Amino acid sequence: MGYYIHNLDPFLIQITDNWGIRWYGIAYFIAFLIASIYLRSYQREGFCNLDYDLQSTLMLFMILGVVIGGRLGYCFFYDWGKFRENPFIFFDFFKGGMSSHGGFLGVSFMLFYFAKSKKVSLLYLSDIIITLVPPGLLLGRIANFINGELWGKPTSMPWAVIFPDSNTMLSTIYEITPRHPSQLYQAITEGLLLWIFTQWRFRKFTVLNKIPSGQISGEFLSLYAFFRIFCEQFREPDAELILGLSRGSFFSLFLLFFGILVMFFSYKINKTKFY
Repeated sequence: MGYYIHNLDPFLIQITDNWGIRWYGIAYFIAFLIASIYLRSYQREGFCNLDYDLQSTLMLFMILGVVIGGRLGYCFFYDWGKFRENPFIFFDFFKGGMSSHGGFLGVSFMLFYFAKSKKVSLLYLSDIIITLVPPGLLLGRIANFINGELWGKPTSMPWAVIFPDSNTMLSTIYEITPRHPSQLYQAITEGLLLWIFTQWRFRKFTVLNKIPSGQISGEFLSLYAFFRIFCEQFREPDAELILGLSRGSFFSLFLLFFGILVMFFSYKINKTKFY
């Protein structure tokens, strides 16, 4: 059976070996653009009471949270040895290396700071922001596939992909191994499915006060953790295991716990029942 051999160029425009306009950067730009468009539409439709100035400030905070948190998360969670020896590798953005879990932490910190400084309800704000996240996850995973990175485990499924950079050298012969396109699995589950789910929950229930503020945030975190752990079963670990789990699965357990905790406190604080 002839498998697809990955040969996509990570650059849209390449200037030097490491510099140029990458699809990964374009994915981030489009994701932030979609988030900004959603915020504007929420205000027009009466779903969000933040004025344009506050929305612009919020978007700036979210961008900083994603970029700084994602990069720091990668340095701490996946490249600690090198980062400890040379902290300046943090600025090597052109070499890649972002952590979704680090991004969540960065956004959470910025969200807390914004809510406190602007005197806005944190749970209300988190429910809005959480609906803006899935498009970025979708585009980010598609960019991972274009880059030919974070590939899956070996498989003989008909939709398997051969990633040339994943091939191992045995003597003088390359071992050609078809693998799961796990990046696309994550794009569909963590991105597309969560995008549909959060929009449905937000527009159908949250804005009609049928569920307490914060519940959709807890649901998102819990579902993301579940989808991430599921997809990690098909993904080749990109770092040493922790307690027999890939790092993606291990850190997702904390997200799952935190998501359940958010739903519990949302219920207790709002004193309303679940729908």
